Amino acid sequence: MRTSFKHCLLRFSWLLLPAGVLAQSNVKPPAPVLPVPTPQQLAWHKMEMNAFVHFTTNTFTDLEWGYGDEQPGIFNPTQTDAGQWARTLKETGFKTMILTCKHHDGFCLWPSQYTEHSIKNSPYKKGKGDIVREARDACKKYGLQFGVYLSPWDRNRADYGQASYLTYYRNQLKELFTKYGPVFEMWFDGANGGDGYYGGAREKRQINGATYYDWPTTLNMVRSMAPNVIFFSDAGPGVRWVGNERGVAGATNWNTISTDTLYAGKPNIEKLLNTGSPDGKQWVPAEVDVSIRPGWFYHAKEDSLVKTPEKLFEIYLTSVGRGSTLLLNIPPDRRGLFHENDVKALRGFAGLLKKAFGKNLAFKAAVQADSYRGKEAAYAVSNITDGNPDSYWATDDDKTTGQLEVTLPAPSSVQYIVLQEYIQLGQRVQSFTVEALLKDGWKQIAAGTTIGYKRILKVSPIQTAKLRVNITGAKACPVISNLEIY
Repeated sequence: MRTSFKHCLLRFSWLLLPAGVLAQSNVKPPAPVLPVPTPQQLAWHKMEMNAFVHFTTNTFTDLEWGYGDEQPGIFNPTQTDAGQWARTLKETGFKTMILTCKHHDGFCLWPSQYTEHSIKNSPYKKGKGDIVREARDACKKYGLQFGVYLSPWDRNRADYGQASYLTYYRNQLKELFTKYGPVFEMWFDGANGGDGYYGGAREKRQINGATYYDWPTTLNMVRSMAPNVIFFSDAGPGVRWVGNERGVAGATNWNTISTDTLYAGKPNIEKLLNTGSPDGKQWVPAEVDVSIRPGWFYHAKEDSLVKTPEKLFEIYLTSVGRGSTLLLNIPPDRRGLFHENDVKALRGFAGLLKKAFGKNLAFKAAVQADSYRGKEAAYAVSNITDGNPDSYWATDDDKTTGQLEVTLPAPSSVQYIVLQEYIQLGQRVQSFTVEALLKDGWKQIAAGTTIGYKRILKVSPIQTAKLRVNITGAKACPVISNLEIY
């Protein structure tokens, strides 16, 4: 007789007790609200900020999408330093670097044995260069995870659109995953055909994005080499596109969608991807991809158009602050370096983060709730200010609302409130409000819908010593792991 996943979770629910609590507690933890994140997805959530690095022949042709007819000889960065990329990212708070190993033009940043349209035929290091290896090694040196982007669309290949191209694409994935691992995230987008060089045909080709790539076979092949890899695309299955490239996740942002009718490049799904679905059958959280410049590749004319630290901070609030992970693109220039203007903006952004979130006023602060689960210490409200991400406050199963009240050590200026759910038990909260005690009584200062992994609320600065969080609606009993105030 088969045992369902949900039954297994319930049977072994004692394993989901907060850290440090004995398994023989008289009160069972809340049953998971399915779906829940995998350990790999949970690790991805905790990264919060990752980086994209767009680099190819486009850097030298001043294009965003190369046609595939570029001569490899045009790729000739003179001072490439992947260590500078990784060091800058590490110092400014990023956790992963995802490299465009091959963009739509088909030029490969590693010496692929399956094509001549590659770095091996460029002047870079006299044809002996390998940007993918340099980037992977730099990530290892500076403690970053490494990710790869391999465009499914290839405007160089004569056989794009035919079955033989899939063999080519999969062979290149084998090269990347066997020679340059470990790979944390594999990224592929929905650009699926159009005009191109195509080996000299110079024509427009269209493919059926729903069926041509046979993604299940490809992803299973990759999993056989890297079982823990996270896959990004419109439909995941690891993480999904957020539906725009502005850096904005939905104010309502569910980590769940149903992927049975989705595929990379499917039209008119941007709104769904932006908000997710409260009744989605798969946990596929949104990744917010946005470039530090107007374009994704370096263009000298954009040196004065780099996003300011203040704009990057705003994007942080609409990505990480809405329960997603930020994927910020920083393109190397023609030297092969992050441009000085980009580095300056990143350092300014990191400074703003440190200034805003340097001191948590709620850490170990006194807090009370209108109820807690079974009056059991394992679920007491003090868990939300203890700094332990594995402890949480929960209510009884029949209670899907709740009120938390925190008292700060002294009256303070408050501008940011951070809330986190214990998403190992699923995403639950549907609506909430925040109040502050002012001279004339309690006043609502913020309201929201979803919380998820993290929700950051920015309010007009107020002076207060007490705040309330009111969970006004939830899919099941609320489970809150963290409250921070800045």
